[in-house]
Amino acid sequence: MTREQKKRIFDIIQIGDRTDFASRNFDVFITLVIVANIAVLFLSTFDSLAAYRGLFDVIEWITILIFCVEYLLRIWTADLLYPHLPRRKAVLKFMFSFDGVVDLLTILPFFFLMGASAFRMLRVVRIFHLFRINAYYDSFNVITEVLADKKNQIISSIFIILVLMLASSLSIYSAEHEAQPQAFPNALSGIWWSVSTIFTVGYGDIYPVTSLGRVMAVIITFLGVGVVAIPTGIISAGFVEHYQTMQRKNKVAMENRRTVCVDVDKASPYLGMRVREIEEKIGVDIAVIVRDGSVMVPAGSMKVKVGDSLLYLNSRIG
Repeated sequence: MTREQKKRIFDIIQIGDRTDFASRNFDVFITLVIVANIAVLFLSTFDSLAAYRGLFDVIEWITILIFCVEYLLRIWTADLLYPHLPRRKAVLKFMFSFDGVVDLLTILPFFFLMGASAFRMLRVVRIFHLFRINAYYDSFNVITEVLADKKNQIISSIFIILVLMLASSLSIYSAEHEAQPQAFPNALSGIWWSVSTIFTVGYGDIYPVTSLGRVMAVIITFLGVGVVAIPTGIISAGFVEHYQTMQRKNKVAMENRRTVCVDVDKASPYLGMRVREIEEKIGVDIAVIVRDGSVMVPAGSMKVKVGDSLLYLNSRIG
């Protein structure tokens, strides 16, 4: 196969090139295959649909075969995805990238469904290929960007929740052990109760019967409402900050005369690169990307595609 034919296959299997009819239809086709595979996974668990089990198996085999072919094609064209790397390093970089790992997790569980029940638990791993649908819509990357920006605050709030869980478990053990030795045999036995109480789920399978235990349950419930709300508030604030940043960058990029616009075509060295990689390579901050007539502030993990226009200020260029 010629280099041009290989490049054509690479262009088709790349995600989201709306200017290429074949590439766009391939995206839609893979999305439908993913949905069909997941649907069969769930429908095969219904006893009332046992008569269609053979059809489900056929669909499952076909969709997995398609995933295998796509994965092999992406490995084969990895040197075009990372043209600045030698072929072996490009293949390894793809295989250990997020997309490569998700693709592999899409395929492997299918071949381990037979045998011990422990291997059948790998069916759950197949759900990970729903992330492939996410890859077709860059707007979802905003969520990961917000979580990455606020990771320290989120980790701190989770640590507070864990401390409260342990303290609640120890406290309820002290209050309820003598009255309910089977329900609370040790200090860690109250973890399940503390989780359901802090998160205000209240399953009712374990509950305090002493007066002191009930008072503590009321206090812990009130504390839980406040503590669990902390990460929610942090994430909400992160979205507001991200939106304000988008508005500010959009305004600056559109009004500032020093804005540089770079159009990305199929010969562009930036094609397939992530925004963060481009910014590090040329030493600029990309303010907005114009894609299909829409103006968007790019997330660092967003990949550049054919037809994109990158707008950035040239103030950082020496």
